[in-house]
Formats: sequence, structure tokens, C-alpha cells
Amino acid sequence: MLSQMIHNQEVNSDLQSRGIKFILDTDGTQFIPWDQINKEDIVIIPAFGTTLEMEHLLLEKGVEVQKYNTTCPFVEKVWNRAEKLGKDSHTIIIHGKPKHEETRATFSHSALNGQSIVISDMQEAQHLGEYITGKKSKEEFYEEFAWRFSEGFDPTKHLQRVGVVNQTTMLATETQAIADYFKQLMIQHYGIENLKDHFADTRDTLCYATNDNQDSTYQLLETEADLAIVVGGYNSSNTSHIVELCERKFPTYFINSDTEIKSETEIQHFDYHNKKKLSTQNFLPQKKQLNIVLTSGASCPDTLVDGVMLKILGYFKETRPIETVMQELS
Repeated sequence: MLSQMIHNQEVNSDLQSRGIKFILDTDGTQFIPWDQINKEDIVIIPAFGTTLEMEHLLLEKGVEVQKYNTTCPFVEKVWNRAEKLGKDSHTIIIHGKPKHEETRATFSHSALNGQSIVISDMQEAQHLGEYITGKKSKEEFYEEFAWRFSEGFDPTKHLQRVGVVNQTTMLATETQAIADYFKQLMIQHYGIENLKDHFADTRDTLCYATNDNQDSTYQLLETEADLAIVVGGYNSSNTSHIVELCERKFPTYFINSDTEIKSETEIQHFDYHNKKKLSTQNFLPQKKQLNIVLTSGASCPDTLVDGVMLKILGYFKETRPIETVMQELS
């Protein structure tokens, strides 16, 4: 495989146990040298897609890249949107994590058709806005957004006509807020009557699985609970956003499987803000009845979530059979 199929440790470990080898890590670290790859190899492109440069490298080696290309259709939808923006002379603003492999792939494809730049959040959107309004200089732009813009990018020319696309696993609300920000900025700078000449009103490009998970999480935030457990890969972008949402209301534990729950008193979990593992004692409050929010990232298999649920239920006596509860809810 060119890199991880999805950002889930359990899934990728399972693939490796079956003989699958990864050429690259998520961040681009090389595991298998290119000189060991030849036309006899089957190389699978992951759901995140890959850059045009990487595709060309494989083609030059005689490797079949289309037959084993598993790029997600929603990622390709973003690429198609970016292509249309570029051909309409819009600069493509990509909302994503700059080093994420999907964002790198999207940037590679969008830069083929138009000037492109990657921003990670609203704060960077507002910083970019200062170059649209002329508050900051071209020299400052090249320093502030170093390596995140396409070749030949001139902020005095290429920020007059823009459109927004995203890494498909970003928060939908944040992408929409960023698009709304640029829309209002163009209205203020050029007048509402000229908006269509300066801003492409693109719709959200999130994948349905990510969107469904985020919508469900917002509904969970309306409930009362003692804690939240989020299951998923530690390097999964969409899972980290689910954790971020849950943390707004509940004590939240980010785990990759039921093996992280060591006992009814101890849980090992991931602090995605500081990128380190933590161990928390007495994570289950001493109450007769607990309300626990249990959710997962879009790339997390249901079996892993079920395993977490069953392990927690095993710490409580007098629990009802799951089948009985499901029948009552159906």
C-alpha cells in the first residue's frame, strides 16, 4: 500500500498481519525505498488519494495506478470542484491540515488548474484576509504562508477572486464559517453587486460519513452525560474533531480500542492536543447509574465500538441483554 488505507491503528495493524506492506507513513516517511518497487508490484492508493507527483513516479516505474486506486469519491469530488474553480480563474483556498496526506493530494491536483493555498483554521483565514484588503505586504505573505501556496502565487493578484474547498474530514461548521468570512470580506472590499466576480459560492465538500458523525455528535451534546468515550485512530483527523466537540461538554477519553480500558478504574487515552498518551484513574464516576456518550470516528469499524461497549458493560452487574434494549429502541 502506498500509505495507510485509513487512519485507524487497528485496521492497519490487521492489514499488516495479513502481509500488506506500507511504502510510506502518513507524514511521508519512507518505509520501502523506491528502488525496491517495480512494475511487478501491486501498489494500492489509499482513500486519501495521492499527489500527481507520486502518481507519475509510480507510472514511470510501470506500476498500474488506476486498477488499484481506492481514492474516496468524496475526495475526488473536492478535486473536481477545485478544477472547476481553477478553470474559472479562481484561486483555490483549501481548508485543511497542511501536512495531512489528503490535503497534500488535494493541493497537488488543485495547483494543476489554478493558484492554490492551504489554510488550517479561521485564524489563518483572517490573516489571509489582511492580504486581500492590502493591510499586509507581499513580502509578509511569502514568510507567513511559506511552502503552502502554489508556484508563482502573487497575493496582490491571486486573492481578488477566490473559492473555498476543504479536506473532507474537517469540521463542516468551521469550513462554512471560513467560506462565509471570505464572502463577507469580498462584499466589504468590492461591494455586494460585484460579489460574483470575486467569490465562488461553493457548497460544503465533506464526505457523508464525516458529516453524519459530526451531526450525531452535535445531537449528543444536547444530552446529559457523565463522560464521553471516542473510539478511533490517533492520527485520524475526523476523529480528533469529534473529540474536540465532546470536550466542550464532557470529560472525554480518546481511545483506539477496548484494550485501552485496563480496568473499571483505569483508562489509557490519547491527548491529541499534546500528542501523548495519558493514564487516568477512576475514570468511571462512582454512581449507581451512569450516562456515557460512546461515539467514534468515521473510519472506525463498528466492531471496535461494540468491543468498548461490551467491556464497559462487563464492569456493571444487573445489566440487561443488549438485544432486549435494542428491541425496545427499535
